[in-house]
Amino acid sequence: MFTKHNPDDYILALPGIYRKTLVYGASTLLSEFHMSLGSILPLHSHPNEQTGYLISGHIQLFVGDELYDAYPGDSWCIPADQPHRAEIVEDSIVVEVFSPVRQDYLP
Repeated sequence: MFTKHNPDDYILALPGIYRKTLVYGASTLLSEFHMSLGSILPLHSHPNEQTGYLISGHIQLFVGDELYDAYPGDSWCIPADQPHRAEIVEDSIVVEVFSPVRQDYLP
């Protein structure tokens, strides 16, 4: 599968958090998130490993009992079923890979 850049098709996932599935295959799914200052990603977990990269902005990522202050260029990998949440400190753009594919993120 190959996809060309398209500035449209973002879905409001939560207040101030927009998500777009960029591409997916049999085992992985790539998503982009645009998150506004002050937005909150509430505590949650899922059966997917989640690997992320902060393109721009500043987020505080809480994984289990740990706090990670993420700035552009920082990356992370959150194990499957690990509770996590985030607070958006500045307008931010994140790209994340989920494995296995998140069925709820398929277009």
